[in-house]
Amino acid sequence: MSNPVAVCETSLGTFQVELFLDKMPITAGNFIKLAKDGFYDGLHFHRVIEGFMCQFGCPHSKDPASPRAGTGGPPHGTIQDEHPADAKLSNEPGTLSMANTGQPNSGGSQFFINTVHNAYLDWFTPGPSKHPVFGRVIEGMDVVTAIETAPKGPGDRPNPPIQMIRITVSE
Repeated sequence: MSNPVAVCETSLGTFQVELFLDKMPITAGNFIKLAKDGFYDGLHFHRVIEGFMCQFGCPHSKDPASPRAGTGGPPHGTIQDEHPADAKLSNEPGTLSMANTGQPNSGGSQFFINTVHNAYLDWFTPGPSKHPVFGRVIEGMDVVTAIETAPKGPGDRPNPPIQMIRITVSE
């Protein structure tokens, strides 16, 4: 069985992501449910740091100027942390990783795309930041680079805003 693919249509172009449902069923399954429910459609990238990552998935970012952008989660709440011993996937360039507050079981709808190798964020390395990888960009990394290098305003927010028009998942 092959993994599902998410097609992410943004205002700067489209990229595709393989979702590691086989290795990360809780985290990837959560993303798939939210995408199929239309949760991500119309939201904006709310935190983009060149040489680090592009963060997305806060419901408050529907209004890109909202002071609450970056603080919200999904309607169903957070999910259980997922750290399977056979899925030591590193936060390499082009991987999708679950964002969280730094507390256990605090991931929900927000995720980020690594644009460099952020090994210190791996759940299996020492340190406080534990961000499980649940997918990787398989097409359109040039679009991710365009998002990463777009002009920014205060709070690392792209200016002009970059919208996720829709995410569709094929299984």
